[in-house]
Amino acid sequence: MSPVLAGVLQMLALIAALALAYRPLGDYMARVYSSDKHLRVEKWIYKGIGANPDTEMRWHAYLRAVLAFSAVGVLFLYLLQRLQGVLPGSLGFASIDPDQAFNTAASFVTNTNWQSYAGEQAMGHVVQTAGLAVQNFVSAAVGMAVAVALVRGFARSRTGELGNFWADLVRGTVRVLLPIAAVAAVVLVACGALQNFSGIHEVGQFMGGSQQWNGGAVASTEAIKELGTNGGGIFNANSAHPFENPTPFTNLFEIFLILVIPFSLTRTFGVLVGSVKQGYAILATMAVIWIGFVTLMMWTEFAHRGPAPEIAGGAMEGKEVRFGVGASSLFAASTTLTSTGAVDSFHSSFTGLGGGITMLGMMLGEIAPGGVGSGLYGILIMAVIAVFIAGLMVGRTPEYLGKKIGTRQIKLAALYILVTPALVLGFTAVSMALPTPPHSILNTAAGSVDHSGAHGFSEILYAYTSGANNNGSAFAGLGADTPWFNTTIGLAMLLGRFLPMVFVLALAGSLAEQKPVPATAGTLRTEKPLFTGLLAGAILIITGLTYFPALALGPLAEGMAA
Repeated sequence: MSPVLAGVLQMLALIAALALAYRPLGDYMARVYSSDKHLRVEKWIYKGIGANPDTEMRWHAYLRAVLAFSAVGVLFLYLLQRLQGVLPGSLGFASIDPDQAFNTAASFVTNTNWQSYAGEQAMGHVVQTAGLAVQNFVSAAVGMAVAVALVRGFARSRTGELGNFWADLVRGTVRVLLPIAAVAAVVLVACGALQNFSGIHEVGQFMGGSQQWNGGAVASTEAIKELGTNGGGIFNANSAHPFENPTPFTNLFEIFLILVIPFSLTRTFGVLVGSVKQGYAILATMAVIWIGFVTLMMWTEFAHRGPAPEIAGGAMEGKEVRFGVGASSLFAASTTLTSTGAVDSFHSSFTGLGGGITMLGMMLGEIAPGGVGSGLYGILIMAVIAVFIAGLMVGRTPEYLGKKIGTRQIKLAALYILVTPALVLGFTAVSMALPTPPHSILNTAAGSVDHSGAHGFSEILYAYTSGANNNGSAFAGLGADTPWFNTTIGLAMLLGRFLPMVFVLALAGSLAEQKPVPATAGTLRTEKPLFTGLLAGAILIITGLTYFPALALGPLAEGMAA
């Protein structure tokens, strides 16, 4: 079987698996977030945190709860890392330096999971499980809660109430993420992923020396890492490491975990707003962009010319030989079109255009299908923009799902889409202008492509794109463990996560207060293919106009020169 055919068949198998899970999972999540009953374990949690799950919140209160919970998470995780040296189960690792502890705390609480350290050489079992793994669950549940709050804004009328954050948080964790992650962890263990709490072992003799390996709760961490679109990893090689991702089957299974909740949430959206066709329209937009990106990625990596790629059947540099070009391209496109950031290959070693595709996937706002929750509310913001554009074209007041898109709504949507580009381009420009940050560009080995110019710029652009979009993947050519990058990328992650949430919840509150307007002959049919095309076009055009100059200086320049 040719490598190209193998890659295409894997993509088709993945689409089939996602299609089978779409309706049952989407309907189940709709029932979870609309139920008025509480499980016994949930009641214990509410009692423990002192929350009343039946109290409705307006958007201000909902936002305060999101920010307060996340702030406590940042503080707890920061202190846990700073105290690691005196904690049991630390494997002898020292406490984490202040700047890196801040960066990691911000990273995992914001669902980014950017790592400027080698996991197996820095973090002990307590930090990995009680700190990082816990945030893998709750940060994902926060994103889902905010998405559901926005959906309620469209579904409700004449009220500013968006539900209860604590109920949404607990239900998302207990009823959705925990059970699926538990099953996924068992599958990964059965396929060879590591799961233990062993210490450090000397393994074999290599070139006159030995190699050290430590164990960990790898399979369970890997399951929620992918399911919650978190990223990160216990090992520095991430999902290219055989302990995290042992076989081609687990590789495809992990991609499935990355995509299944974000895609299925469109079904949840359709059910909650009372029109599954609206959910199908959003799903179609996500699917068209995702398939397009995967296809382009495979084409760039298989078609790259040169002696080595021609002999290997594709650009194999930086890719795990167990998976090959097709599976690596599928993983790379999926992880950067979501907020996952897990990698089974090194994006810095992709072709110039291939690296550009991974960046563009994040620059879209990670909405095809995006992160758990964040992908749905991100594309709904873009739907508001698309409806507004259509209204300007025909001279009508724009409406979406029976809600008028007026001055307040469009201002909030515009602020949402401007936050991330401002962070990415601003921090990139400052880093390139200062004398010290460019010294962290490490891809300077002989044969690297223009490392001091286009490729070096791409490494820094990728880092801030990944941080501000809460993706967490790295270009793997930047030494980011410096006070400058730890601090600025940490700030980009926090601002890129929570500022957009402010505008999302404010928009949700303004929509929930409205009285629905009846559809007329002039109402734009947002469940039709025409709107799907308009929405996809608006996403690509807005992103292209915003980021094209930066992409032209980096991956496009490198790709054209290759």
